[in-house]
Amino acid sequence: MFIVKLGGSVITDKNKENSFRKKIVQRLANEIKKSNKKIILVHGAGSFGHITAEKYQLNQGYKSKNQLRGLSLTHTNVRKLNLMVINNLQDAGIPAVSVPPFMIIKLNEHGIVSFDFEVFDNLLNLGFMPVTFGDVVLDQKLGFSICSGDLIVEALACHYKPERTVFVIDEDGLFSSNPKVDKNARLLKHITIEGLNELKTTIDTHSDVTGGMKGKINAIKNISNQGLSTILLNGNKAGRLYCALIGEDITGTFVSGDKK
Repeated sequence: MFIVKLGGSVITDKNKENSFRKKIVQRLANEIKKSNKKIILVHGAGSFGHITAEKYQLNQGYKSKNQLRGLSLTHTNVRKLNLMVINNLQDAGIPAVSVPPFMIIKLNEHGIVSFDFEVFDNLLNLGFMPVTFGDVVLDQKLGFSICSGDLIVEALACHYKPERTVFVIDEDGLFSSNPKVDKNARLLKHITIEGLNELKTTIDTHSDVTGGMKGKINAIKNISNQGLSTILLNGNKAGRLYCALIGEDITGTFVSGDKK
C-alpha cells in the first residue's frame, strides 16, 4: 500500500482563491491509475481552504459567531475541491470515494485525539480508493481548528505502515533553503531524520494556516520515526509520481526511516 499526498500548491493556484489546476490533476490521476497500486489518497486544501480559513482565523479556534460563517464556507470550499479531485480520479477509471475529515477526525488543541480508521479499512477491503483532504474539524479544547492534509497523512502512515509515503509538491523535493527565494538552494536527494532536524525552512509568501513546509517536515519526521520511508517529488513534472509508485529512480528527496 502507498499513501499519496497531492499538495494544495500542485492541484490549485494557492494565490488565487478557488483556482483548480484541472490538467495537472487529470495527469496525476492517470499516473495513479497506470501504477495499479493500492493507495489512500490525501490532498491539500490549497486556495479552496487556506485563504478563507485565514480570513476567519479558524485555526485559532472559536472566538466569535462570525467565524461560524467562515467555518461553513471553508468546509464547503474544500468539499468542492475534493469533488473535483474525485471526478478526475473517476474519469481515469479509479473507484474513488470521498472521506470527509469533519466526520471522522476530532482534535484537541490541534492534535488528533480520535480518527475513525475503520472507514478506510472497509473501503480498501472492497477495492475502493479512499480520498480525504485537509479540512476544518471539531476541536475539544478550541471548538474547532484546522486538520491539515499533512497531519492526516502522518496519522494514516503511522497506522497503516505503507510501503512508502509520497508527498507530491510544487518543487523537486526538499532544499537546503527555500528555492522560491534563494537561487543557491540545493536539492537534498537523500536525507535522514537528523538532517530533517537540522533543516531550516522559511514560510512561503502564500497564505497557509497549517505552517507550510515546516508542518510537512514535522509530519515526515514523525513518519520516519516509525521506520517508514518517504519521498517528495514535483507534481508539475510528468511521470514522476508514476515512476515513484512503481519503484523507479526519480529526481526528488528520499527520506529514510529510522529502523529501530
